[in-house]
Amino acid sequence: MQLPSTRIEVMKFIGQKIDSIYDEFLKPVETLWQPADFLPDSTKESFFTEVKLLQEAARELSYDYIAVLVGDTITEEALPTYESWLMTVEGINQQEPEQSWTKWVRAWTAEENRHGDLLNKYLYLSGRVNMRAMEVSTQYLISDGFDIETGTDPYRNFIYTSFQELATNISHRRTATLAKQCGNHLLSKMCGVIAADEMRHAKAYKSFVNRIFEVDSSEMMLAFEDMMRKKIVMPAHFLRETGVKLSETFSHYSDAAQRLGVYTTHDYIEIMESLLDEWKIDKVPDLNDAGERARDYLMALPARLRRVADRTKVPELAYNFSWISA
Repeated sequence: MQLPSTRIEVMKFIGQKIDSIYDEFLKPVETLWQPADFLPDSTKESFFTEVKLLQEAARELSYDYIAVLVGDTITEEALPTYESWLMTVEGINQQEPEQSWTKWVRAWTAEENRHGDLLNKYLYLSGRVNMRAMEVSTQYLISDGFDIETGTDPYRNFIYTSFQELATNISHRRTATLAKQCGNHLLSKMCGVIAADEMRHAKAYKSFVNRIFEVDSSEMMLAFEDMMRKKIVMPAHFLRETGVKLSETFSHYSDAAQRLGVYTTHDYIEIMESLLDEWKIDKVPDLNDAGERARDYLMALPARLRRVADRTKVPELAYNFSWISA
């Protein structure tokens, strides 16, 4: 994908202000929560009692819930892939460790890394999961890589991350609610703090897009249109198990999420509508002809997608994940 040279200049321009918003969108390491804050402390005599209570609560979680939690965990643990992808974006230079964009990617990745750590340890202690099968899937996901069709274009990448962070916020927020309904207050807190991180990160990426719209509106509009024509795919769309075709496991994971109402087709549409509103797409000034056509497509898309979603049926449970042992 041949990118206009202006992309680099725009990235340099908005990158000058990134340092000043770190405190708004990122937290100091020493004050931010860590997985150990929520998990039983193995140095205390009460450890085994706490683990037993954790396992008793985990037994109340449904099959679909465990499947979704495992899929979420694997997705969060594939952070090496996501950092290496973002470091290739035009305007981000990992050879300059003090560059604002490079610092942002490293700090964002470090915050995200805690999510997989926390969920992995919970699942290990829960006694509900075949950890080896889950670990195999994690290794597959990292080694297979992924293609979200953004290339090295920062505009398309920031559209993607804005959308994706909102989607993960919804997913973790809903798993928090469902855990609370099952009386599992510990897991509810875990999913809740992860969801809060995702919303904070979503606000950051949405602000980057807002800044680009201010200085390069037509090109940003075209990038938004292109990503929505392709459809935003989740980073774990290559999720798989041993002996299962690429992406087939992800399809079953998505079905489980739809059955639970954790993340649905309607959520996808509502996220898009929220971005249209956030970026005031209907009011963006100074668009060229191509940008105007892109805007028309984007404004009409939610209604079109909703008509399709209303006809979509979610399969009933008919799949046994290798990850789930009980």
